[in-house]
Amino acid sequence: MPVRPTFRVATMALFVVLAAPLPAQAPTWDVLIRDGTVIDGSGRPRFRGDIAIRGDRIVRVSRFPLRSTDAKRVIDASGRVVAPGFIDLHAHLEPLLQLSGAESHVRQGVTLALGGPDGGGPFPLAPYLDSVTTRGVGMNVAYLVGHNSIRERVMGTADRAPTAAELQHMRRLVAQGMHDGAFGLSTGLRYVPGFYSKTDEVVALSRVAADSGGIYTSHLREEGRGLLEGVGEAIEIARRARIPVVLTHHKAVGQAAWGGSTKTLAMVDAARRNKLDVQIDQYPYTASSTSLSVLIPPWALADGDTAFARRVGDPGLRDSIERGIVDLVMNDRGGGDLRRVQFARVAWMNELEGKTLYDWAVMQRKETAPEKSAGLVIDAQLRGGASMIFHVIDEDDVRRIMAHPQTMIASDGRLSSPGDGKPHPRSYGTFPRVLGRYVRELDLLTLEQGINKMTGMPAARLGLTDRGILKEGAFADVVVFDPLTIADRSTFENPHQYPAGIDHVLVNGVAMVERGAWTDRRAGRVLRRVRRK
Repeated sequence: MPVRPTFRVATMALFVVLAAPLPAQAPTWDVLIRDGTVIDGSGRPRFRGDIAIRGDRIVRVSRFPLRSTDAKRVIDASGRVVAPGFIDLHAHLEPLLQLSGAESHVRQGVTLALGGPDGGGPFPLAPYLDSVTTRGVGMNVAYLVGHNSIRERVMGTADRAPTAAELQHMRRLVAQGMHDGAFGLSTGLRYVPGFYSKTDEVVALSRVAADSGGIYTSHLREEGRGLLEGVGEAIEIARRARIPVVLTHHKAVGQAAWGGSTKTLAMVDAARRNKLDVQIDQYPYTASSTSLSVLIPPWALADGDTAFARRVGDPGLRDSIERGIVDLVMNDRGGGDLRRVQFARVAWMNELEGKTLYDWAVMQRKETAPEKSAGLVIDAQLRGGASMIFHVIDEDDVRRIMAHPQTMIASDGRLSSPGDGKPHPRSYGTFPRVLGRYVRELDLLTLEQGINKMTGMPAARLGLTDRGILKEGAFADVVVFDPLTIADRSTFENPHQYPAGIDHVLVNGVAMVERGAWTDRRAGRVLRRVRRK
């Protein structure tokens, strides 16, 4: 029976449709990180796996290979560790609007930094955060509200207790900062004007932060001879204000305090047994860095620079100031040797940067004995002060603190750019130094422990459930590094050096470091704490 023409046409049409190539399927993922050793930030053991990213989120974490053809871009992570981006719980972000790429931090693998430490930081917070958002930023940033910033706004640098009205005003400002998105309150009780506050004042303000679910980070009132009292005060604030406390950049300063970490860590353990939420952060160096003014008795700095100048012009007061300076140089931050006190940034004499107080004394043909240092310190302060590095921490304390289960890693570093002074190398190398020196070389921590201390633990401290961990649904903040070569290169002599061994850094799914090269993008976001009911 002959085939009907209509049937023949229909058959040919079907053949043409079946023979035509199918349209290409759009890739399922934007980025696929393949065949890496995944350490997810939780502290759990590593595993071999793939990570798939779509947009700003992780959408697959697989122990089985995923298809490369399903991704727009593939990162080969064989022989590499894939970890959450590092979280810096103590960062000096003051130059952020000028250094918005945050290259010195991101190249370390940092994808989130907490600013406003040591009682400082911007205030009011909301307009500043809006400015950062408008400017764009290379990493995620969050902020604390600073006690010193608030106290100075209300009371200047007065050396006295606040009136009832002033205290209430400060409480309102803390509440405003928390409402604007701060993650808690910070204090710098060794600095002016925080030094002039009493514990009751700090407790009253900490309670306001606690009411909004915030934390309290404390630059202790003393980190040298008064170290134990300083830790005791922070623990008392935790108890009375019912607030989680972080002993920030914890250390024992000066030879008289070396070994003191055995007692401070026991104090932390005892506090936690008593149901107080006390933790620690730390940088991995045997030198601190802060203002030159830490060598001056705080009472002499009350009411500002002109008041200090008047006091040193009074022979009787100057004698007291000089004796106080010599005591601090001999027994505290000065380490008893002018060679231990190094200039980092000196606006009035750049050639001093990288040199020591000893070098400056020689340059001026003055006595170099620490007992004769007061005149040098006063002269430098009157010229405008300086940022200093103090080589006064013992390596045994560094290791003991780092190994403690409640210690997190934080840089205390300032955003830096090549050629700007001689900053502390922590600004460039904190996180790679922990992974290279203390994990790989010294075996003080396992790789899982080290990464947990710089990812999962700080994320939990901030109440963040979708950062600091590699899991489906989390933000795609990821670092890929070589565990055999990762290391800090920055030194005290030559600090402006980026670390080795970090291949890729993704912030919210965007490559900020790609095959070791800087991309100079602005993928970061401003994080504002939202109170959870």
